[in-house]
Amino acid sequence: MTGFQMKAAVEWLLSAAPNAATCRRRWERDPHGMVLLPAGGLWDVLVLPGELGHPTLDVLSRCADRPGPVLSESGGVRLGFFVPPGTASRWLGTGVRAVGRGAWIVVPHPGRAAGVTNWLVRPDGSGTLNDPGLLELAMHEAVVGEG
Repeated sequence: MTGFQMKAAVEWLLSAAPNAATCRRRWERDPHGMVLLPAGGLWDVLVLPGELGHPTLDVLSRCADRPGPVLSESGGVRLGFFVPPGTASRWLGTGVRAVGRGAWIVVPHPGRAAGVTNWLVRPDGSGTLNDPGLLELAMHEAVVGEG
């Protein structure tokens, strides 16, 4: 990721923060710093268990030019796919936690490894998100591929 892309990714993430200056300071002072950002404004997050999330990301990576942002939590136990706002309120998938308006997510700096939560696909600053329809198809393909 270039320096320009990193700056754009940081600015994009901070644009969701209620207090961007506080979040920026947190990231600057602590290389492993995490910030809480609200879901439902710029994005929602669909959280898949790792056993489904990893193969889904593999399929999605083959289908999409570039997947949208994806977080890995607890060493890959859960993956969070950033999707357009409003997706959480319409999501009906079993075993998938939909995080939307009124909820918060833990977000590491896009340019650093943070420990428990890390980016598998970093935001590029353009606002690109995962398409929920394509994500659902990738989930189905991942399940079929396991059998």
